[in-house]
Formats: sequence, C-alpha cells, structure tokens
Amino acid sequence: MKNKEPLQPFTLETALQKVQGGEDAWNSRDPKRIARNYSKNTEWRNRDIFLIGRKAVVKFLAKKWQKELDYKLKKELWAFTDNRIAVRFEYEYRNLKGDWFRAYGNENWEFDEYGLMIKRFASINEIRIKPHERRL
Repeated sequence: MKNKEPLQPFTLETALQKVQGGEDAWNSRDPKRIARNYSKNTEWRNRDIFLIGRKAVVKFLAKKWQKELDYKLKKELWAFTDNRIAVRFEYEYRNLKGDWFRAYGNENWEFDEYGLMIKRFASINEIRIKPHERRL
C-alpha cells in the first residue's frame, strides 16, 4: 500500500499540509481524486448522512456536485494530535436555480498508519447569500 503523505504523528507543519491537501482535493471537485485520501473502509458522517467505504464516498460526492455548482471551499486547521486533525471550513456554491449558499462547519479526522483518513465526521450549517456577498 502506498502511503498518503504526510504521515502521523502530526506536527504543526504536517497538519497544515494535510489540511491544505484536503482543501486542494475537494476544490478539484473530482470524487475519485478526493476518495484516494480515504481508507477503503472509511467511516463518514456528513450532516445526517452516514457512509462506509471509499466507493460510497465517490458516489456521494458525484451526487453532491450535480446539485452544488461552482463549489469553492476553504479549510482551516483548528487542532491536531498524533493521528487526528480538527478543521473549521466554509464553502460556497449555487444551486440549480442559481441561488447562492455559504456553508460553515467543523470536521474531525482520524488517520491510519498509511496517512489515509479512516474517520471523517462533519457538522455543517448553511445560509443563503446574495451573489455580491460571496467571499470565495
């Protein structure tokens, strides 16, 4: 199995790298690229949706971006320990009607010895915004 650098235990520098790598992957809006950061049996909670496995992640993300257009995300490191990272994030998107939204949330990540995420728990809230209120 190929390692997904950087590996644990995290330092401030490597935790920041991991967060930036996650942000870059999500902003690609490529479900397969994103899923390569997760273990084959990754556990997810995204709002009220619970997923298990990389294949479920790919399917979820492909469906997400059919409805969330022009998606743009910013992640910020909140805290880290040996194999865990907490992030704060916000993202913006427009729906199929052209209405814009900004979502805010927190994620808790846990990694295995190969640097793959085995757990991702996301709490997310969103608000409707006007186009001129966009920040991302």
